Amino acid sequence: MNSKLQKVLRVVLSIILLVFGLNKFFNFIPMEAPPEGSFMHALLQTGYLMPLIAISEIIPGILLFINKWTGLALVWLVPISINIVLFHLKYDISTIGPAALVAILNATLIYVNWRKFKTLF
Repeated sequence: MNSKLQKVLRVVLSIILLVFGLNKFFNFIPMEAPPEGSFMHALLQTGYLMPLIAISEIIPGILLFINKWTGLALVWLVPISINIVLFHLKYDISTIGPAALVAILNATLIYVNWRKFKTLF
C-alpha cells in the first residue's frame, strides 16, 4: 500500500480515537438517547470505567498520530474495535458508521503491517 495512503489512514484512525476518547472526559458530543444512553450513563456512574475506556482510546490514538509503536497501538485496538462494533450492533445500529470505520481502519492497518504481527500468530 502507498505509504501516503497508509499515513492518511493512520492519522484518520488516530483522530477518531482522540475525539471520542476526549469526549468521554469533556462531553462535547452529546450522549445518545436510551437505551444506549442509559448504558453509557451507567458506565459514567461507576466513576472509574469511563475514564479507563477513554484512556484506552486516547493512548493508542496518540501513538498512531505520532507514528510511534504503531504495532502495539493496532494490537491494543483490536478488542476495543470489536467492542465498539458489538455495542452499536446491539444498541444503536443506525450509528454504526464510525464504529465500522474504526474496525475497518484497524484491520486495514494491521493487514498492511502484517510482517510486524507474523510472529504473534
